[in-house]
Amino acid sequence: MPAPTQLFFPLIRNCELSRIYGTACYCHHKHLCCSSPYIPQSRLRYTPHPAYATFCRPKENWWQYTQGRKYASTPQKFYLTPPQVNSILKANEYSFKVPEFDGKNVSSILGFDSNQLPANAPIEDRRSAATCLQTRGMLLGVFDGHAGCACSQAVSERLFYYIAVSLLPHETLLEIENAVESGRALLPILQWHKHPNDYFSKEASKLYFNSLRTYWQELIDLNTGESTDIDVKEALINAFKRLDNDISLEAQVGDPNSFLNYLVLRVAFSGATACVAHVDGVDLHVANTGDSRAMLGVQEEDGSWSAVTLSNDHNAQNERELERLKLEHPKSEAKSVVKQDRLLGLLMPFRAFGDVKFKWSIDLQKRVIESGPDQLNDNEYTKFIPPNYHTPPYLTAEPEVTYHRLRPQDKFLVLATDGLWETMHRQDVVRIVGEYLTGMHHQQPIAVGGYKVTLGQMHGLLTERRTKMSSVFEDQNAATHLIRHAVGNNEFGTVDHERLSKMLSLPEELARMYRDDITIIVVQFNSHVVGAYQNQE
Repeated sequence: MPAPTQLFFPLIRNCELSRIYGTACYCHHKHLCCSSPYIPQSRLRYTPHPAYATFCRPKENWWQYTQGRKYASTPQKFYLTPPQVNSILKANEYSFKVPEFDGKNVSSILGFDSNQLPANAPIEDRRSAATCLQTRGMLLGVFDGHAGCACSQAVSERLFYYIAVSLLPHETLLEIENAVESGRALLPILQWHKHPNDYFSKEASKLYFNSLRTYWQELIDLNTGESTDIDVKEALINAFKRLDNDISLEAQVGDPNSFLNYLVLRVAFSGATACVAHVDGVDLHVANTGDSRAMLGVQEEDGSWSAVTLSNDHNAQNERELERLKLEHPKSEAKSVVKQDRLLGLLMPFRAFGDVKFKWSIDLQKRVIESGPDQLNDNEYTKFIPPNYHTPPYLTAEPEVTYHRLRPQDKFLVLATDGLWETMHRQDVVRIVGEYLTGMHHQQPIAVGGYKVTLGQMHGLLTERRTKMSSVFEDQNAATHLIRHAVGNNEFGTVDHERLSKMLSLPEELARMYRDDITIIVVQFNSHVVGAYQNQE
């Protein structure tokens, strides 16, 4: 290829992605790529058919179970020390401070903190953050994989490029295409902000570049350059749908390189949800596919905090999603399209990238599997057809886009995978982050929730509150601070070191029984800049 593809897909570290269906693992870094099959159905995003998979189930009150269970292999109590706990919690944290003036405009973002805490081995979540260099604004997103990390890894590498290209004006697209044709160096369209663990796949960079180039060539052909207005909502929707289409097409076409051929199939047969924010001045767009969430932290006049939800979960708890699914399929499937709150009785999110087993026809699935590598053809999961599979596709990657105009009281945005929201209420999330960022604690009466509390326990709670008020936080990262609470909070809403130590000490094969991977990005807004935008209008 005339143009160097690394200008679009920079390599941070090469790691072979995980084996996701129980066959041999080809990874170079086991902690990143090897997964355990022993996961309870009740906490799986995808529930395999019982004909070929057996799972252990957690006890009903699993939080209490984590506190009371004794292991034969550990006859005496063992707790991690506070430094050991901090080492685990801070291993994947990343912070970025945005320059107040980036050469184009004054940024409404002060910076962001992000972090991840694995439960799966390897972690199936991914995160991305980048500044748009040829247009304005920043992109930030969290990606929750299921049936392995292959799809979430691919989407985290590729989606922002598709969004950035969708936002480019016609003239810039022409300049990029001409540079590729003539072999000239290309100006990068994204500046990535990544932790060293957030790697790029070197082997697939050329394939990914070719698919992206085909997309912008089509945009050039469709747009004659007469219209200069770019609709951000439309650009986000088109980027999501086109990437999912390319993931599907790459798996159908295959690749002469056996490694790449196997990679694109694993990406297509696994799945991922995505929650992405595009921030440009006071214009905030959130594009969500699946059940990760975006939550806005708003500070009221009295200093208290309130949560504003900027995304909707695409699952069985969303009545509009249930209605959409039923309308897209014949009435004869009304009782089978969603069973036990799962798509076809198997998948929890109703929108996702990949997951071609819920999108391709049966004939196409069989044809691709039979012509694919032996590892795929010999795998029971890939050969299994979901029950009541009559009128595919049942799944879409089309996002639901929410627009919000930022106000001075909008202090921060939390993007997080469902591992956070399963353990914490949105109001608690916003309050904890707000108090951390401002250093102020809005005094609330201590609620004991019906528990019998001794005078000594109450004294301990009050002492802890006073300590928080008079000392600086040990966390230098808002996402880390939030994870500490999500994993270590006790029944009184305060971090219990003993509980936190126990949860972080769980072996890999048990951790997934009690919680999911947690990935968080906390974006802090510049209220002065947001206010200045308002005053100009």
